[in-house]
Amino acid sequence: MVDNRYATALVISCVLSILATVYLSVAVGTQHWYIYTSPSVRGESNASELRTLQEEFISGEFDEKMYSDSLFRLNGTLGLWWRCVLVPTDTHWYKEPADPKMEMECVSFTLSQQFTPKYKEPGNHNSGEDLIRTYLWRCQFLLPLVSLGLVVLGGIIGICACICRSLSPTLGIGVLHLLAGLCTLATVCCYLAGMDLLHRVSVLPDKVDGSLGWSLYLALISSPLHMMAAALLVWAARSHSQNYYRMTAYRVA
Repeated sequence: MVDNRYATALVISCVLSILATVYLSVAVGTQHWYIYTSPSVRGESNASELRTLQEEFISGEFDEKMYSDSLFRLNGTLGLWWRCVLVPTDTHWYKEPADPKMEMECVSFTLSQQFTPKYKEPGNHNSGEDLIRTYLWRCQFLLPLVSLGLVVLGGIIGICACICRSLSPTLGIGVLHLLAGLCTLATVCCYLAGMDLLHRVSVLPDKVDGSLGWSLYLALISSPLHMMAAALLVWAARSHSQNYYRMTAYRVA
């Protein structure tokens, strides 16, 4: 028989875990981790340059400097698996007196591109590999997958525990959630560190600003939610275990 306190703790931890997993899944699948804001462009010469950046971004060869320049100049957004630019729908948008209609065009990172090394000077393969940026980039897309995998594993164990009507695996499930929260927090830290290093080696154009997007904040929120779920699970497991041993000792006595 499970005490009402433990049952309440388990229900709340399940709700927190589901919320955290949904937030993290949405964050991983969206591109609004970092947002660039660039000024509007008028004039055919500048428009021609931006059209070239757009074409290279969509169909050009994968190159960090190329897609970074496009993100800087075309109000780009950068996520873990997506990079997007905001482009006008009309070819002759620069001649329009009012603000032209804009649309978002996105390109996904392939798995091989995720493992492409970063260089000390983006675009210059002779400058040598930047190991810190390379491994920060790889960690930022691998760690959230590890986090989601740990939560799924914890969920499977929890379902089996419910079927067996046992609280014994609860402590292990709590540890899995704690590790998942730490992996998510590490993802955000790796992403912020990687973007800071990128901006040190790639100077932003004039009047171009960068800001953190809502996808990153969703991932950041999911980390403490996983940790709170872990704390409740560990407390329920430890308290139930202590009460069980006390009851056993009382019956023996």
